[in-house]
Amino acid sequence: MPNSSESAEDRLIARYFRPLAKHPGALGLVDDAAVIRPPPGCDIVLTTDGVIAGVHVFPDDRPEDVGRKALRMNLSDLAAKGATPLGFLLSLALPSIIDEAWLAAFAGGLGEDAERYNCPLLGGDTDRTPGPTSVSIAAFGAVPHGKMVQRSTAKPGDHIVVTGTIGDAALGLLLRGDASQAKRWRLSEAMSLHLKQRYLLPEPRNALAHAVLQNASAAIDVSDGLAGDLAKLCRASGLAAEIDVARVPFSDAVRAAVAAEAATIETALTGGDDYEIVLTLAADKLAAFRTAAHAAGVVATEIGRMAAGEGAHFLHEGKALNFTRPSYSHF
Repeated sequence: MPNSSESAEDRLIARYFRPLAKHPGALGLVDDAAVIRPPPGCDIVLTTDGVIAGVHVFPDDRPEDVGRKALRMNLSDLAAKGATPLGFLLSLALPSIIDEAWLAAFAGGLGEDAERYNCPLLGGDTDRTPGPTSVSIAAFGAVPHGKMVQRSTAKPGDHIVVTGTIGDAALGLLLRGDASQAKRWRLSEAMSLHLKQRYLLPEPRNALAHAVLQNASAAIDVSDGLAGDLAKLCRASGLAAEIDVARVPFSDAVRAAVAAEAATIETALTGGDDYEIVLTLAADKLAAFRTAAHAAGVVATEIGRMAAGEGAHFLHEGKALNFTRPSYSHF
């Protein structure tokens, strides 16, 4: 029988989340706060992001993937800052009637990724909500003092490099909403699965965090679309970006969709949920970053240059692209 002094919330935390709190600073999740000590000579990097059922994930997505996605979104931010993960806090809002099987799977997926990326649970909060399930994570990382890679420090003439491929998740989201688009885009079953999987579960580039720290002059993770996030970097740095769309790395699936329906290229460049890193670096840093990316099994592609001016300019077949919606935005 459960101890009568424990609330249902206490028992929920003890059952599903205390096993994830392996860092000694988490204090077994029995206190009001956690305590961590940054490595000597390091700054703490803080970021937060979350998912809401029906907004960032579909209500029928597997709960283990919901947990993984929520953590990976935050890990992507840390990677773009060159930070090594230290841990995270979890705030979870659940419906009044708790689905124990859903919660067990959610905690299982979250715990597996916490182990995989060496980013332990440190604490958090659980609440009841009349609305959809909501997961919010605040993650913490460490960088050497004064070395965090910012958006505002790009230099004219810097090369612009992006990791991975762009546009998969945005097209995957469209496929989730309308499966008939696969036929219209002439996608194979494997291509359709690839796009939907990239939307469901991002691959944060934490294996490249040290290479970003050592080589990038500026960086941002691509969560709201390449065009929109690069424009944010340009505004912060007071510069322009000149991008050759022919060099932007697209998967075979995205290329097939664009070939079948040319307008799809705008969705690929602006749709978001890529969780790649776009970074700027000096010419003498380019080879070292490419070598590190190759060693990590990640494609790194040069797509343009930073220049005097403002805004992110995407040139396609000699013409500037003008986007109807340059960036994903909740509002």
